[in-house]
This record gives sequence, structure tokens and C-alpha cells, in this order.
Amino acid sequence: MERSIQLLACMACIVPIGSFLRTKRDTTENLFNTEVHSAPAQRWSMQVPAEVSAAAGDAAVLPCSFTHPHRHYDGPLTAIWRAGEPFAGPQVFRCAAARGSELCQTALSRHGRLRLLGNPRCGDLSLRIERLALADDGRYFCRVEFAGDVHDRYESRHGVRLRVSAAPRIVNISVLPGPAHAFRALCTAEGEPPPALAWSGPSLGNGSAAVPGQSHGHQVTAELPALTHDGRYTCTAANSLGRAEASVYLFRFHGATGASAVALLLGALGLKALLLLGVLAVHAARRSLEHLATQGTPPRPQAQESSYENLSQMNPQRQPATACSPLGTVRPPASICALLSQVLPASDLKGPPELKIAQESPRGDIGPTLSPEAAVT
Repeated sequence: MERSIQLLACMACIVPIGSFLRTKRDTTENLFNTEVHSAPAQRWSMQVPAEVSAAAGDAAVLPCSFTHPHRHYDGPLTAIWRAGEPFAGPQVFRCAAARGSELCQTALSRHGRLRLLGNPRCGDLSLRIERLALADDGRYFCRVEFAGDVHDRYESRHGVRLRVSAAPRIVNISVLPGPAHAFRALCTAEGEPPPALAWSGPSLGNGSAAVPGQSHGHQVTAELPALTHDGRYTCTAANSLGRAEASVYLFRFHGATGASAVALLLGALGLKALLLLGVLAVHAARRSLEHLATQGTPPRPQAQESSYENLSQMNPQRQPATACSPLGTVRPPASICALLSQVLPASDLKGPPELKIAQESPRGDIGPTLSPEAAVT
């Protein structure tokens, strides 16, 4: 009986203590998402924060630490980060370390902005993301793989939520045609938190009016229908981090009356006629200038037709007259006569009494001169 009472007292003491321990562990999981995988032969654990916040354009660090049962493992390992969902999400970063090496060589880095900060050999897979953009917002999952003597792997199931905040930015503003010859204006802005949009312009009495927009992720689009007045329309986007504005102008063409249309047409035709007359005048002036330039140019000297005259100009020195054998009415070149006078005696070069060849005239012209009254003795 006494033993039963003692047993009940022990159980009453154990239950509150166990409840306290469980409550403390749940609180820690909310802050650090501790994941434990237990099996008879191994024990894995991975710790990541529940959420990390940073502003667009800055850098963010996603912590991730793990423990494994292979205390002395120094074989090849691979560190991986996924985005979106665990196990099946696309890889955004991957690096590999060789056996015995603490350097993890990067094999994949989305947009070249991700790099590993921690040392996987020490159980640290922390990742740094540079130049954050709104597209980086989401959930990330770390994973480690052993591929040496021990083939094992572990991946975070809950991951870490990265929240990227950004001031508003208007990405598009335009005016589009609508039904019944009307026009409408569209404005698209992005930011985190999603910005609220407001329009101002002539159709609103130059005041500002908030317009409900359609949200698509970090972007919001608001429409201003039925623009009834010409002028400037401004879209304003605002959230807790800032404000942005952009404007668009609307000018509609109003049809002219019949008389003004005829006058406009005649004016256009007259302008074209004036342009045509100007072109013709310029062309006529150019032709007259070319004609005057042609008349004022002195006549060009005629090219010499005789090759013997060219030889005379190149070698103006007088050479002795040489008599050559008669060749009828053909006059041999002076160079041949000079060559013969050097080789043959003068008696052999004497021709018939009625023919005498002179190599050069007193004026310097090359060519033979016939003297019918001269006789050779």
C-alpha cells in the first residue's frame, strides 16, 4: 500500500516536469526550427531560423547548422540550397568539398549572387545572398550529402522564410483605347508591402482618388477608366517604406470643319509645289555652273603621235649623221644606224648616190631626211 502511494507521488512529479520540458522545446522550435531524425544506428539534426528579413538591394544571411552521427567523416561532401519546397524545389546553390578538404568549390550560384559563408566540415551551411531583389523573397531549404565511405544525406523540411521589403516602384504606366472611342489609363507598381495606388488628373478635378488595384505577388495594377479630359494624369504608389509617382499625357485629335480641311489640303499642296520648284532651281543653277566651267577651261595639248619625236625630247643631243643601206621608203631608227656605225666601217654604210640618211635635223626632230641632189663619194 505504501509502495503504491509512493509510485503515484512520483508520477505526479514527473508529469509537470515533462510538460515544462515539452513547452520549452516547442518555443525553441518556433524560433529556430530544430529538426531531429533518429534511428537505431544514426542521428541527424538541423537548425534554421524561422524567418529572415532584409531590404531590397541589401545582403541577407540564411543560417543553417547540422549535426550527424559520423563524427570522424572526412570524405567528399556536397552542400545544397533549394528554393520553394524541400526535396523537389529548384537548386539555387551547390558546392562540393573533396576528401579531407575544408574548401567547398561552388558549382552553382543563381545569378552569381549566392555564396557559402559556413564550413560544412564544421556543420555550418550558412548562405549569403547579395543584392537582394523582390524575386528572392520566399522559403529556402539547406541540404548536405556524404558520398565517401558513408553514403548519407539530410535536408531541412521546414526551411527558412526570407522576407524582402522594398519601397514602391512604378514599373509601367500607359493610356489604352477603350470602347466607344474612349480611353483608359493603367498603372502597375511593385513593392513590399504591396503599395496602394491613387490617380490624379483632369477627369478627377485635378484631385487624387485611391483606386483599388489587382495584386499579383509584389505587383499591383490600378485602372482609371473613361478619360474624358485631355491633360496630365499622375499615378502615385505608396507603402510604409516610401512613395513613387509617374505621369502620362492624353491629347486627342479633334476633327476639323469642311472649310478648314480644304484650306489645310491646299496649304499642303502649295508647300509641296514650292519644294519642287526649289529643287528644280537648284538643279538648273548647278548645270549652268558646270557649263561655264567647261567653257573657261583651256584646250588640252595634243598627244604626240610619233615615237621618234619622243625619243628626240628624251635625248636632245645631236648625233652624227650616218648613212645606212637603202631601205626603200622606210626610214630605219637612229639607234640602229648608230649601232651599225660603230661595228661596220664607214665605207660599208654608204648607200646609193641619190639616198642620204640624216639621223637628226637641226631642229632636233628624229628621222631621215632625203637629199636627192647630194652624192656620196
